[in-house]
Amino acid sequence: MSDHAATVTFEPVGLRATPRARATLITTLGLALTGIVIGALWAWIAPPIHLVVAMTRAGERVHDYLGAESDHFFDVPCLMLGILTVLAVVTPVLVWQWRAHRGPGMVIAVTIGMVIAAGAASTVGAVLVRLRYGALNVDAVPLSGHPSVAYVVEAPPVFFGHGPLQVAATLVWPAAIAALVYAVLAAGNARDDLGGFPPEDQQPHAPATNPEAPEAAVS
Repeated sequence: MSDHAATVTFEPVGLRATPRARATLITTLGLALTGIVIGALWAWIAPPIHLVVAMTRAGERVHDYLGAESDHFFDVPCLMLGILTVLAVVTPVLVWQWRAHRGPGMVIAVTIGMVIAAGAASTVGAVLVRLRYGALNVDAVPLSGHPSVAYVVEAPPVFFGHGPLQVAATLVWPAAIAALVYAVLAAGNARDDLGGFPPEDQQPHAPATNPEAPEAAVS
């Protein structure tokens, strides 16, 4: 009488199923596409700016904003920045779940991706509101009637100003927030590998049964 013992082999576990370069590319492209969606969303909900253009008795053309419409020069760019900030908080929390790719490489991918997302959102948003409301030239607004008055609508702005610092603040802010959130998650992890692989006290290899292994007779 003989017993048959199956051969036991060991297969590594905890390895990266996705190459690091591919994971970085997926993260960056995903954020870029998300930025396009954010730009379209912002253009849909951002309120326009209403103003009145008139001709004075002295023949001078003047314009003024109705009520509190001038506040939109501040709160509408804040709306864009707020949506991007939400994305900047959610993104590092999501990519942190990708345990095998935790580390500096993913921080770089998230940071670059957030800058691209902010740029895509700003570009798409500016283009869509320009197509929706048109470009306003106060000096070219036709005036009719007496007194000569015209009520017009101006497209909402994407940035707080046209200077390079205002534009850079909108593009860099989400990236800085995302990096900060990722740093907080990393600081709260006590392991050197940030928990990307099985703990040291666990088996680094998992046993697997090979059904096609030759049988060994035991007497």
